[in-house]
Amino acid sequence: MRDLLKELLDLLQLESLKTDVYLGQSQDLGWGRVFGGQVIAQSMTAANNTVDKPRVLHSLHGYFLRPGDTHFPIEYRVERMRDGGTFSFRRVVAHQQDQAIFVMSASFQVPEEGFEHQFEMPKVAGPENLPSELELRRKRSHMVPEKIRQVFISDRPFEVRPVDPVDPFKPEKKSPYSYSWVRPVGQLPTDPMLNKCLLAYISDWDLVNTCLLPHGATTFSNRMQIASLDHAMWFHHSFTMEDWILYAHDSPSASSGRGLNRGNFFTRNGKLISSVTQESLIRIKKS
Repeated sequence: MRDLLKELLDLLQLESLKTDVYLGQSQDLGWGRVFGGQVIAQSMTAANNTVDKPRVLHSLHGYFLRPGDTHFPIEYRVERMRDGGTFSFRRVVAHQQDQAIFVMSASFQVPEEGFEHQFEMPKVAGPENLPSELELRRKRSHMVPEKIRQVFISDRPFEVRPVDPVDPFKPEKKSPYSYSWVRPVGQLPTDPMLNKCLLAYISDWDLVNTCLLPHGATTFSNRMQIASLDHAMWFHHSFTMEDWILYAHDSPSASSGRGLNRGNFFTRNGKLISSVTQESLIRIKKS
């Protein structure tokens, strides 16, 4: 049996080709395309490799330019845009077969004290008695065409337990809010940066479906063309993913063939550790 979490951790150990240029491999989850969260996490690793301690990553903004192919390595080229007294700024461009597939800017800061406030954690059911997303998928596997059935029911590096799950094949219209508990399927090192990379990886998982909720659609709906366009993330506190983390989604708007999705990550004790935004293409194909 594949240890997908270990595979993912290994993928974050990039090969150094030369100064500020790194090479990464990809994890094939059955789609043939590189998962966007993987490219984000590897770009974060490449940028972090060029920054001196104790500066820590606090924000990133990325754009998906082309789909990646899991059969080819990805080259990450880092530009050191600025190192100031408190902040360092990096730009990373991910290339595959001589084409840019992803571009990201990242900002690092020397830790300091300041004002603090946060949103309250939503009051939702805990993860203990909820079925996992994988369990729910396997119950519906007979509804999936045989050629993609194994991908639909295959294991993941993270366990996801949705609070109010949506039937992907018979979705009902509902408000654009959803909540899921997430945790890795094994033990992780305590390295804060590695935990940030893994949180960024999971942040891209299923976020797009939030803007489809008011329209009674999912990524499995007929004639839907869906793709992540950009991704931004802010890290508020250091953390480790040793326990369940609540991922709260909402979607303020959809228009012009695009949907805006937002997310907040809370620890079990209610601390807001990270916030996410993503705009996605949500287009109904005409033919």
